[in-house]
Amino acid sequence: MEKDLKYTRNIGIAAHIDAGKTTTTERILFYTGINHKIGEVHDGAATMDWMQQEQERGITITSAATCCNWIYKNKKYQINIIDTPGHVDFTVEVERSMRILDGMVVLFSAVDGVEPQSETVWRQADKYGIPRIAFVNKMDRQGSDFFNVCSQIQKILGANSVPLQIPIGNEENFIGVVDLISNKAIIWDDQNYGMTYQEKPIPYEMVDSVNDYKNKLIETLSEYDDAIMEKFLYNNHSSISEDDIIHSLQKNTINMKIIPILCGSSFKNKGVQAILDAICRYLPSPLDGKDVVGINPISKTKETRKPSEKEPFSALAFKISSDPFVGRLAFFRVYSGKIESGSYSFNSRSGNKERISRIYQMHANKQNPIEKIGAGDIAAVVGFKDIKTGDTLCDEKYPILLENISFPEPVIGLAIEPKYKSDIDKMSLALYKLMEEDPTFQVKTDKHTGQTIISGMGELHLEVIVDRMKREFKVEINQGKPQVEYKEALTDLVEHREIYKKQTGGRGKYADILFRLEPRNDGKFGLDFINKIKGGNIPKEYIPSIEKGCIEMMKSGPLSGYEIESAKITILDGSYHSVDSDQLSFELAGKLGFKEAAKKAKPVLLEPIMKLEVIIPEENMGDVIGDLNRRRGLIQNMINKNNIKVIQSLVPLSEMFGYVTILRTLSSGRGTSVMEFSHYDIVPTNIIDNIIIKNHNKKNKK
Repeated sequence: MEKDLKYTRNIGIAAHIDAGKTTTTERILFYTGINHKIGEVHDGAATMDWMQQEQERGITITSAATCCNWIYKNKKYQINIIDTPGHVDFTVEVERSMRILDGMVVLFSAVDGVEPQSETVWRQADKYGIPRIAFVNKMDRQGSDFFNVCSQIQKILGANSVPLQIPIGNEENFIGVVDLISNKAIIWDDQNYGMTYQEKPIPYEMVDSVNDYKNKLIETLSEYDDAIMEKFLYNNHSSISEDDIIHSLQKNTINMKIIPILCGSSFKNKGVQAILDAICRYLPSPLDGKDVVGINPISKTKETRKPSEKEPFSALAFKISSDPFVGRLAFFRVYSGKIESGSYSFNSRSGNKERISRIYQMHANKQNPIEKIGAGDIAAVVGFKDIKTGDTLCDEKYPILLENISFPEPVIGLAIEPKYKSDIDKMSLALYKLMEEDPTFQVKTDKHTGQTIISGMGELHLEVIVDRMKREFKVEINQGKPQVEYKEALTDLVEHREIYKKQTGGRGKYADILFRLEPRNDGKFGLDFINKIKGGNIPKEYIPSIEKGCIEMMKSGPLSGYEIESAKITILDGSYHSVDSDQLSFELAGKLGFKEAAKKAKPVLLEPIMKLEVIIPEENMGDVIGDLNRRRGLIQNMINKNNIKVIQSLVPLSEMFGYVTILRTLSSGRGTSVMEFSHYDIVPTNIIDNIIIKNHNKKNKK
């Protein structure tokens, strides 16, 4: 019998670092009966933070998946939850989770409000069109301000948000909330650690305030709902029932017109049941979303799949993980059809048919074996030999290729080598497995020095990678200093003719190409290769060899050997020799021609620019701004927030190594900072020479 997807929710919990995502998830697992004891992040006992590094650091590093059930209005709902990291170095985990979610709970700290990573998460959710509800956490903390956070969500994030609850009391006096829909006060029992609550009449002193906010809620809904507007305009408020409001909120949340806001304190168990009810009430089921669209790899036409087990099977692999007991786990979301353990599925990218040996329903790092999985569900599979993040699994008779997941480029590198020569093979295997799991982690060999360079999204990202190699793969590592991942770019248009000619007694080598090299201006990366040769001046079979040579040379730019991110080449003319010309001759001509043309195309060096937010006491502001100016920082904004100053700036990554320690010194340990990648920008001419000299010295040492 096909499962009723109306009662399934695939949701993510996302927020800025330290807003309480994992604590909230732990409470949800407790209330839904999955855990019989609440795991605390600060004790290193959180179920969802199962990695040793997560428990030690008190942060989430990998997105963990779990499944639980909640009874709402006597119906049993299955909720698949993905708990995502808050730290910007692990933004890939958020990005790939977003791709497969139907809805989201975004957490905000009642003290700190909308923080930089909150904005990043919000933009990612907008990009994937994910309906969401907001939960203002930490209402019991000193400095908490629910209404300030609500106005920040509107102003900073541009969201049409409406509070569904208003707090009773504040800070340590936060004892409950007034539910604007039911017009009742919910007071938590502190003797029972907030796990139970009582419904009471609205406190007398809050009646006017509650009426104002209830009117605002109905007024907002009336803008999008004709039935409510009619009753609202004719002042017939009493005829607007609870069910009318809930139905309208659900419809407009799913359409992303409205963001409902709840509040509470997850750590004190206050408001978690309301989150679960809101997930069931307002967030979409797989049936409420759009049908998934993909491309048929054979006919290249668009095809859709409905969320039904009767449709052909289609699923997207969103995460690969190495488990020490079961081997390689591929996490995937099924969009249509169903699949059973022991059956075969087709990988649209590789063109291979592979057997699914076992299917697991995940609970953090524990697996519950299940016989089959159907549309709308999230699970993990064992048995694939060749699978990557973003691969589409489908029915071989009905192939489909779903849109892949795009990941940001790494911005920081580190030279590593094994401490003991006997560990070279173990290190290679460890790097391969880690790269398979994390698409923002890359490994390459520096062709000038022969060193192994690992690249990632930040210092913490690489620190965790090195730590995992030591613990999980038992490989001791020596590491160099972090290096910035510079890039090169071309700024001018040049035409160049390359004639490659070699005579060595027997058959020679000959290739002649005339091409135009210029910057790519369509906003895409890689090489835009256009062939304008007509009449067979160069045979068609040699053209791909020219492209191959050019792509190879883009890996090493003319200024200092850094990668050229994008370029456009148009092949205009050329000639060949009937005996001496072959594919290798044209590939070499492409390489040599690109190298020479790139030198004339006014190359520039690009460096990663980071978005930095520094939170400091006012008395340290002058010292911190002076230090940022010395680091080539560009101050963007200064905000007053709860008697502290927030400085927002753009700073080159090369100037930011060890900044956390310097900031502690400048602010007597009271300052904090958050940094995330913003964009690449041209390196100033007075700095560029030092970078080029350093790079040449590194090559010469070798």
